[in-house]
Amino acid sequence: MAEGAEKPRNLEEYENLARKRTAQTYFQYYNYPGTAGQTSTDSIAAFKRYRFRPQLMNDVSTRKLSTTLLGKPVSLPIGVAPTAFHRWVDTNGEISTAIGASAVGSAMIQSSFSAKHVRDVRAAVPHGVLWKNIHIWKDRRITKALIKAAEEAGYDALVITVDSPMTAVDTDEFRRNYMLYNHRDMRYPLMDLGLEEQEEAKRQGDENMILYFASQYDASVTWKDIQWLKTLTSLPIVCKGILTGRAARQAVEAGANGIIVSAHGGRQLDGVPASIDALAEVVEAVRGRNVEVYMDGGIRNGTDVLKALARGAKAVFVGRPILWGLACGGAAGVEHVLTILRTELDFAMALCGCSDVNAIPSDVVVHESFYNISKSKL
Repeated sequence: MAEGAEKPRNLEEYENLARKRTAQTYFQYYNYPGTAGQTSTDSIAAFKRYRFRPQLMNDVSTRKLSTTLLGKPVSLPIGVAPTAFHRWVDTNGEISTAIGASAVGSAMIQSSFSAKHVRDVRAAVPHGVLWKNIHIWKDRRITKALIKAAEEAGYDALVITVDSPMTAVDTDEFRRNYMLYNHRDMRYPLMDLGLEEQEEAKRQGDENMILYFASQYDASVTWKDIQWLKTLTSLPIVCKGILTGRAARQAVEAGANGIIVSAHGGRQLDGVPASIDALAEVVEAVRGRNVEVYMDGGIRNGTDVLKALARGAKAVFVGRPILWGLACGGAAGVEHVLTILRTELDFAMALCGCSDVNAIPSDVVVHESFYNISKSKL
């Protein structure tokens, strides 16, 4: 944001400003809603189907927003979800994002498709809570290298994408719309291992191996591969992309320490439920199993965060709005987006009679059908 310019007041204003400040092709990629946009649209709309039932006359003169994620303290239950290509809108890319997140005491999940090395991100935020997102690629050497780099950089957990046996990216469209731009903005230093197959991809014109990695998605991956990962690392493992109780139980049985209820922003399988709708089922399925449940998708206001916490999430992660903040103001923009959500959450907690994010009563939020059912009994 230009010096002296008025800061956006909410996430909608950030989106509108980011649309003006970001190259159209890049903004379209960030906001890609999937084939028909059903899940992406519903992920936002779904929060409006939940209603608050405030607990009145509670002492909310002081409110606690700090919590822990896998034992690491954070100042608020709102983190940064893994998203690709931060360098498209900020020269320092994920480094700026991490600095903005750390400034408010938030956690950040760094995408596999990052243009910044984990050691450089960690150096920028030596005390920040950082998790590394990885895929289980066909060439397991790449996966092993990602894990080793994350461990050496002192990252706090691994986040495994489990809902993408294939990529929904149209490689022809990607080549046409994105690979024509500055190649430096699309390099993956962590995954470029100099393997012969990778060098051959470069010789064939795939300089940054975009199409190579599109071919590396492994449709043979099973829960046994999560068990395999557990033999490689002592870092906690979080499985991202779970929407059913069955999958949640399978993740825990495979050794997961955490679960992110996520519909992948609607970018993979369009037509799956909004994360907030799937959340309660997942929470109930793993209750008492010593696993933390988080959620991403559709968060646009602090009231959305409170609804997710009441439905059983330990914390939420935010994707696209972080990119909007980064596009508008770099690290300061990321910090401000998270600060807006924190302020809105704090206000909603006070009005709902809640004083601690770690003890949000489940009955402070109900699905709108509660009132239809109640009326039918009159």
